Amino acid sequence: MIPLITLWLPILLSAVIVFSASFVMHMVLAYHKSDYRKLPDEERVTDALRSAGVTRGPAYFFPYFSFKEMKSASVIEKMKRGPVGLLTVLPSGPPSMGKNMVQWFLYCVVISIFAAYLSGRLLPPGTAVLQVFRVIGTVAFLGYGAAHAQESIWSGRSWVITLKHLFDSVIYALLTAAIFGWLWPKSL
Repeated sequence: MIPLITLWLPILLSAVIVFSASFVMHMVLAYHKSDYRKLPDEERVTDALRSAGVTRGPAYFFPYFSFKEMKSASVIEKMKRGPVGLLTVLPSGPPSMGKNMVQWFLYCVVISIFAAYLSGRLLPPGTAVLQVFRVIGTVAFLGYGAAHAQESIWSGRSWVITLKHLFDSVIYALLTAAIFGWLWPKSL
């Protein structure tokens, strides 16, 4: 068993490396650019949302119905007529990139902490690099990627977008695993 504090360096270094890689993947390579698109007649749509009192908070589902109403003729007709969707409204104003980046970095640290905790309980000092790589990589992939499939299953996100996020998650997991494999304690 390896105390979590012993793994502080790979925890922080893997978070920094993943954070840096995500910057390159999203800002330099920009293959996520096509994940979002502009609404047709955006001004009219946003004016309508504003005048309807749509605010930040829980996601909006439209057309909205209760489970009791789900099979009613009027709801089925609305669903057929469309559009059907989920809407997430963000706070008004420019995006808070600094805050978002701090939260993303902290999330990377948390994933590395969980990977370190589990691996530190399962693997002794001096474990072969490949075994450390497997365990850390699996935990990191679950942390970075597992929830993305739910977005396609339940929220209608395009599977192409989900696959891009899963690809990102594989890269993040491989980087995390490599750092831990490299810095895994030989002895205590």
